[in-house]
Amino acid sequence: MTTKSFSGTRAPRRRSSAYSTITWPTNCAFNASGTLLVSASSDYTARVWEIPSLRLKSVLVGHDDDIEMAAFSPDGQTIATCSRDHTIRLFDLSGQTRKILTGHEADVISVCWAADGQTLVSSSDDGSIRRWDAATGEQLDIIDLGGVETDTVALSREGIIFAGDDEGKISVISSSGTYLQPAHAAGIKRIVWNDAQRMLVSLSYDRCVMLWKLTAANQLEKTAQTSLPSIIWPRSCALLGDQRIAFVTFGSTYATWDFTTQQWDIGGIEPAISLNAVTVVGDDIYSIGDAGILQINGQPSTMAGSLCNFLLPFGASVLTGGQMGTVFDAKTGDVVYQHRSPLNCGTTFEKDGELHAAIGTYTGEALIFKLADQQPQFLREVRMHENAIKGIAADEQYLFSVCATAAAAFFRIADFELETYLDKAHDRISNGCTQIQGGFASIGRDLKLRLWQAGNSEVYDTPHSHSIKCIAISKDCKMIATGSYGGTVAVFDLARRSWAKVEKITASGISCLTHDAEGSGFLASAYDGRIYPIAVQASARHSRQ
Repeated sequence: MTTKSFSGTRAPRRRSSAYSTITWPTNCAFNASGTLLVSASSDYTARVWEIPSLRLKSVLVGHDDDIEMAAFSPDGQTIATCSRDHTIRLFDLSGQTRKILTGHEADVISVCWAADGQTLVSSSDDGSIRRWDAATGEQLDIIDLGGVETDTVALSREGIIFAGDDEGKISVISSSGTYLQPAHAAGIKRIVWNDAQRMLVSLSYDRCVMLWKLTAANQLEKTAQTSLPSIIWPRSCALLGDQRIAFVTFGSTYATWDFTTQQWDIGGIEPAISLNAVTVVGDDIYSIGDAGILQINGQPSTMAGSLCNFLLPFGASVLTGGQMGTVFDAKTGDVVYQHRSPLNCGTTFEKDGELHAAIGTYTGEALIFKLADQQPQFLREVRMHENAIKGIAADEQYLFSVCATAAAAFFRIADFELETYLDKAHDRISNGCTQIQGGFASIGRDLKLRLWQAGNSEVYDTPHSHSIKCIAISKDCKMIATGSYGGTVAVFDLARRSWAKVEKITASGISCLTHDAEGSGFLASAYDGRIYPIAVQASARHSRQ
């Protein structure tokens, strides 16, 4: 354990089986002949599968954080992987590392091959695009995008780079310079280029898909646009022939859009079983997930109609929301408020003697509500971060939030103004936080637990071997539970400052934690659709009372 000051500046992310990676898969791609498939995962590996048997051919090991993308070289003999460990690796088909490409200063989110297989292009949260020599691993070029994070790049046959950024713009980078095309109202999460049709597809958290033609002057001309149905996650798509695009869904199969007729085909998609949130209301256990169906004690109740990421008891309501940006009352399905980007998390707090709620968004704002006549009433937005709020908590004085950039922020409840901003509260993405007595606790992909109290940060190594997804405090405020994408729950004893329990409860990732109704333990929801009770030994709890 180490202790340091946290005085900051005043300036302002499924069920495991024989045919899947161990934890959350992030991307997959075929080789050119369609005989092999590579999948990337949050378990720090990529895996190569034979098609159509889905027999595991090799496991690509070496990264020490989530692999965000994997791609075959044009000849199919090399696989490039990019990771949140800031590196790119080149593997052969047997899983041996050929090269490690270093230079990016933040998470590497996207990588693609040039048509000749001699070079690669990558994008990173460091706000740069970089070109690499595949044979030597040498960095050939750095294209500075002014610090704007870019999640997705594509490369044309003649070497034109297309990059979609967090401000909703598309950069077209060629030998004649960079052309910037305003496109979406929120961050662009995937772009796909088709050489034969000279067509670009862009997907965004604004729930839109846009089609673009590249003109002779290397500028983009929009040819079609549509809103995405609620069952579709705006992070992945693939062209099907000359008229249709296939999209990833929160269900049993993909959806398609015919962009010549503007018709969607979303029939026959069975809802996903994954759970994303669990909470206790009275003596009842509420849960919700990708299907947007509220379950009470395991029985389906109300349909919100889209993926939901959190559950927040608030007066007589239980607030929820997710990828559509809609705040619902989970009990009734009624719409409370509509935001422009997805929603991630929430907390409640007291202000001027009245109960309030804050909901964290993917675009960095907290949505503030108050309880008026037992009904949630929207008050205002508070800009907390420049990227997604991954967790939010409150005490009597502060709203505390953690961000996808690894930052944390303290905002005063009295006036919703910034008190302290910590650019690097964690070494990697901060994934969640909770209130503790006298402060807050946070966790992240750096596998650390941090306690923020009295102007200091206490940092503890965790027993997790995979990225930590969630955190919760026990009802008596004496224990902290943390859950990982690897299916492990670890419980931290605040009084003893030590880990009291470590348990792998599922082969699937842990999505959410909350204290149980009795106050003696926790409940964990998982991506396998189940809720797991986490007992804490009475002797460990009572020996200090």
